[in-house]
Amino acid sequence: MNLTERDLKVIWHPYTQMQTAAAPIGIVKGEGACLYDEAGKCYIDAVSSWWVNIHGHAHPYIAQKVAEQLRELEHVIFAGFTHKPAVELAERLLDLLPANQRKVFYSDNGSTAIEVALKMCLQYWHNKGEQRTKIVAFKNAYHGDTFGAMAVSGRSAFTNAFEKLLFDVEFIDLPTEQNISQLKSQISNLKSQLSCFVFEPLVQGSGGMIMYEAIWLDELMKHCKQEGIFTIADEVFTGFGRTGKSFASDYLLQQPDIMCFSKGLTGGTMALGVTTCTRQIYDAFLSDDRLKTLFHGHSFTANPIACAAALASMDLFVEPSTAANIKRITEQHRVFATQVKHHPRIRTVRQTGTILAMEWETGNDTSYFNSLRDTLYQYFLRAGIVLRPLGNIIYILPPYCITNEQLSYIYSTIQQALDTI
Repeated sequence: MNLTERDLKVIWHPYTQMQTAAAPIGIVKGEGACLYDEAGKCYIDAVSSWWVNIHGHAHPYIAQKVAEQLRELEHVIFAGFTHKPAVELAERLLDLLPANQRKVFYSDNGSTAIEVALKMCLQYWHNKGEQRTKIVAFKNAYHGDTFGAMAVSGRSAFTNAFEKLLFDVEFIDLPTEQNISQLKSQISNLKSQLSCFVFEPLVQGSGGMIMYEAIWLDELMKHCKQEGIFTIADEVFTGFGRTGKSFASDYLLQQPDIMCFSKGLTGGTMALGVTTCTRQIYDAFLSDDRLKTLFHGHSFTANPIACAAALASMDLFVEPSTAANIKRITEQHRVFATQVKHHPRIRTVRQTGTILAMEWETGNDTSYFNSLRDTLYQYFLRAGIVLRPLGNIIYILPPYCITNEQLSYIYSTIQQALDTI
């Protein structure tokens, strides 16, 4: 039996209706921007394997550093112990982030990084003797699939089965020039109850690559600070160059109180989550009273191998060639966006940095469950391209090592799909 046949006997895949979904493709090798199946067919990974891969698959430098770490220390309990990769990664990450970020808390993935951030804010107020238990988030947000992360995500088919179990959240529209005053009033009216405001800066990824302007997010963050409400920047998706700058928060004048990272943190090598915070938040947990401790942890907190992968990825990320590649991809996207934006099958085109999204005109509202999704997905797979549409929204989010030739092939295949499907 091949990998696909063996898989179907034993595995339940994520976000997959197993009764109707096409059989999974067995991948045996990755190199650069490409993945190879058992028959040797190459697929260009145009979505960076769910947005995690930034330097290319099986990168030799990252592999070398991971192998070196495996021979030295694979893991140690992180309560009462520490190790060099965790300390170095925290130091280097804080050097890249806004100056107010002072402490690093390790976890396992993006959802848990968000869970930690929410618990930091909620317990901060508890430790201060105040009951500020309400949270502000954007409509259509996506922050993860664990319960806290689901609760602050937009209500949708993803959360319907758990609706009665999710805590109440104040959902607001994305800020614009027209509604910013209304949003400020909405927040002020609840300020005595609000602990924090959590948001995906500039781009709502799973919500459909919805993009909005930094100037109005800045206004909203400034108002939250004036009202004593903490701000949480969910940079799980937007971090490490995706938006054209190192972090989406680099477009902002305001500095978030808490920041969350995962995905590109290890270059897509393995799972690792990070939540960073200000000294003010950290200090609220310092006490002779042990009940004021942040009671959160994971068995593999600050895993040395994952930290080594993240350090290697950071070495590559700060190289001038990476910035040049991000700029190159951004410009190539811009040119292609100009070419297709007036196509009769395109409703809108959106771009922020290396993220390019095209909304396909179907005559119906945009929907994650639009039937066009499966048609497009299979069309691109047959062409040797991994593009995973969000309903009728096609997006390109490649590793930074992708070549101009590979990008051109992706663009031309999309153009063919627009003309033929």
